Amino acid sequence: MALRAGGRALSVLRGRLRLPAPAAGSGCAGGGQARLGSSGAALQRAPRAAGAEEAAEDAEVSIRKKTFTEVQTERLEQAERSVLIKCPPKLNEEKLLQYLSSHGNINSHFFFENRGIHALIEFSEKDSVASLQDAIGVPSPAEHRVVPFKSRLFTFTLKNPVSQAAEETPVHLSPQSHIPVKELIQKLCHADSISSQMYILLNEYQLPEENIKLRFLACSLVQDFARAYFPDSTVKPFGSSVNTFGKLGCDVDMFLDFHDIRKHDTKMKKGPFEMEYQMKRLPSERLATQKILSVIGDCLDNFGPGCVSVQKILNARCPLVKFSHQPTGFQCDLSVSNSIAIKSSELLYIYGCLDSRVRALVFSIRCWARVHGLTNSIPGTWITNFSLTMMIMFFLQKRSPPIIPTLDQLKELADEKDKHVIGGCDCSFVSDLSKIKPTKNTETLDVLLGDFFEYFGNFDFRKNSINLRKGKEVNKPESSPLYIWNPFEQDLNISKNVNQPQLEKFVAMARESAWILQKEDKTQRLINKEPWGLAALLIPFGKSNPSKMKNRMKGIGSETIRSLLDSLKLNNANSLQKAVGK
Repeated sequence: MALRAGGRALSVLRGRLRLPAPAAGSGCAGGGQARLGSSGAALQRAPRAAGAEEAAEDAEVSIRKKTFTEVQTERLEQAERSVLIKCPPKLNEEKLLQYLSSHGNINSHFFFENRGIHALIEFSEKDSVASLQDAIGVPSPAEHRVVPFKSRLFTFTLKNPVSQAAEETPVHLSPQSHIPVKELIQKLCHADSISSQMYILLNEYQLPEENIKLRFLACSLVQDFARAYFPDSTVKPFGSSVNTFGKLGCDVDMFLDFHDIRKHDTKMKKGPFEMEYQMKRLPSERLATQKILSVIGDCLDNFGPGCVSVQKILNARCPLVKFSHQPTGFQCDLSVSNSIAIKSSELLYIYGCLDSRVRALVFSIRCWARVHGLTNSIPGTWITNFSLTMMIMFFLQKRSPPIIPTLDQLKELADEKDKHVIGGCDCSFVSDLSKIKPTKNTETLDVLLGDFFEYFGNFDFRKNSINLRKGKEVNKPESSPLYIWNPFEQDLNISKNVNQPQLEKFVAMARESAWILQKEDKTQRLINKEPWGLAALLIPFGKSNPSKMKNRMKGIGSETIRSLLDSLKLNNANSLQKAVGK
């Protein structure tokens, strides 16, 4: 029987297997093992006072010393020492771990539900994985022929199910999805401040340590296929899975990296000869990328255990292979050598680690945007999560004093190893977090949330664009409704997809939210048992006061027309004055 909460401590077994006791992990540093069911930042899942929440978050930030690259390298190595097991329905956790420990010491393990109970087991040594693989048999081809690819995905069944069923013990299951918004709102109503509400939301929605490990394992399993063709290649996650802003249930973006192959080439300079491999030559890098992804996509489709719904989208601006990885439950996008995307992930990682308020604000605003239909997982004309996150970063750069530095300021702190030019784009910025001075800004999240809505509710989108490199508004270079400069590819607008109606909807929702936070009477709402603070913002406004919202939307939607009419009136008046003057 599997229980979602609780779980039995294996103190005796832990001593026998030399398993480390669960300890608080660091969401940014990636060091240590998080307790089962804990978040990436190891926050407790119980509401705490705002001061205690902020103190705990600040304590976490103070120990985050590892660079983005160090964290990713450590997690990739952990993934290569890990296996994924589909467990029998009647499971005895102690006996399972006892058997697995016969193949080597276990560093960590956890269970999760995904079409049955699965266990991720991380060994101390890679040799333990090979030892376990040697003991596992090939499925019997009774009904279907099998593809004899020996991965690190295993299925365990009981040899004597009747007698062994009585030994079943409850196991703790790590959550793989966040709680519904309605349930979240109820939790938020019991908090004592908006700041506390925002940390509760962060705790419920962020990626737990276990989920992050599962994402790296999914990449490592794909890497096993890629290395059949390219032995020195690696498959790494980027985007939400690694930038500290990932939400439970988000897709896994991964890329096939050949950078290590090129590093190996630079070492082979000794001797009297110029030596190089004979390799297939193609007229363009894009064509090479398309051919590589086509082959890897076919390989996953035909031979990959649990890889289904494989789609090769090779003519996109960034060619990719989409697929569903059933064993982990993730939707995956695989691309090749997406170096600038990795630098964007690292930049957000740094911002997320610098101050405890950054992630809390981002998670709250992104949840708000999703509830009100401002963002969507399907591509379209609405604001993307990435664009919205960049708007929040820009807002934090604009505070007085600033809460996070501009990209140009981070570039000034960069040393020689931090200098990167990718495809002509300057992607240089400091990687060592200890070189960045902490902010002197002490504003509460209550203030920041309200001011964010007020700031963008009154932002002059017709004239100004958003530039994180400089940290200030600049004139729009072209007429897109929303213009956010790509931090690295400066000739690109990351929000070019957004149309005028979607931007006007965002402005209307921001103004409505600012008004609610300014005007609401918390005491009266508590007496009436109504949602307050952040909870009130997570209820679609049209449902609670449709007529008021309709009027506000109407006012915002006609701004463009009013401005045009005012301009025409002014021009007519000037013309008339000139005519009268003559």
